[in-house]
Amino acid sequence: MELLDTIGRNTIGTLAYIGGLARLTGRSAYYTVVGPFRGKPVRFGRAVHQAMAVGVEALPILSLITFFIGVILALQAAYELRKFGALHLIASGVAVSMTRELGPLMTAIVVIGRSGSAFAAEIGTMKVTEEIDALTTMAVDPTQFLVTPKFLAMMVMMPCLTTWADAMGVFGGALFGITSADFTFATYISTTISALLLRDIVTGLIKSVMFGIVITAVGCHEGFSTGAGAEQVGRSTTSAVVMSIFLVVVVDLLFTALFYFLER
Repeated sequence: MELLDTIGRNTIGTLAYIGGLARLTGRSAYYTVVGPFRGKPVRFGRAVHQAMAVGVEALPILSLITFFIGVILALQAAYELRKFGALHLIASGVAVSMTRELGPLMTAIVVIGRSGSAFAAEIGTMKVTEEIDALTTMAVDPTQFLVTPKFLAMMVMMPCLTTWADAMGVFGGALFGITSADFTFATYISTTISALLLRDIVTGLIKSVMFGIVITAVGCHEGFSTGAGAEQVGRSTTSAVVMSIFLVVVVDLLFTALFYFLER
């Protein structure tokens, strides 16, 4: 009975957590689409500020990581393809792997570390210092003021960052292809373009949008759930990172399986 009680409590807690994320996402969508027609305009200035923090400031570290990922993919592919005399397939392998999977996934992980944690820390600090209560007292909805601009920024910047990550991964693979696989830069890029289909790129971009929604919802939800005291802000930030990575991987699995069955 104790085991069943534990399973039941955990199940209810999980469903309640997912419900909280869905409710927060739904309210943000309402303030984005319906709110402007009911006298509640979107704060585009805050959205632009968030977009700069989420997107532009993440470019250096994202470029470095995905460039190295491209080199690693090429090295690992060459290890096996050399046995079959098929080094010419390196370019297509790196391109498809980056656009369909590693580009959006690595972008999401970088954004979680930089922005998802920041969302939780920002809102958690406001919760501890009672700024959230002050907004409510002034008849300002915290979701509209704090969360909606973040959702807008992530929805725009995640596909942009993913596209950039894909390109940097291809350039990383090109470095190995040129130095060790008898490619020229022109032939490597040409082979990459020939190997990619539109659905490969669209698949990654759709995933990136869903990842952005998950990261924002989890970060903001953990911030609003922060308890009293500075220690709780640190716990909320840690929880936001862990839960975001877990849910991003789950969403990645679901959409990968969905696209696999749709493309059969």
